[in-house]
Amino acid sequence: QVQLVESGGGLVQAGGSLRFTCTASGRTFSSYAMGWFRQAPGKEREFVAGITIGSSSKYYKDSVNGRFTISRDNAKNTLYLEMNSLKPEDTALYYCAAYSSRAPYSSNYAYPGAYHYWGQGTQVTVSS
Repeated sequence: QVQLVESGGGLVQAGGSLRFTCTASGRTFSSYAMGWFRQAPGKEREFVAGITIGSSSKYYKDSVNGRFTISRDNAKNTLYLEMNSLKPEDTALYYCAAYSSRAPYSSNYAYPGAYHYWGQGTQVTVSS
């Protein structure tokens, strides 16, 4: 198993920045592609950003591309999400997750069902 713990959420004004950290323990973090998802009240969980094991490929939801940056440090078992130019519509509970599907990550990264391990989530509220 992989245990994931997110941190870094909070209340921020529109236009501000936050950095999320997801710390992994248990099975080898470097064996998993990783993703960030978010869920706003009354909405389905949606993909935000994803990164392959060696960081060679990164994927973003269109609405965050250019504002958010995903990265990882396998030596520290840590995943990051740098968020800039935050908007009220970014308000949500954000989760990190470890990809466990046998399907190629490049074709499946956006599907929550392809991730088996999830953190507990960290809340971001962006005020206008």
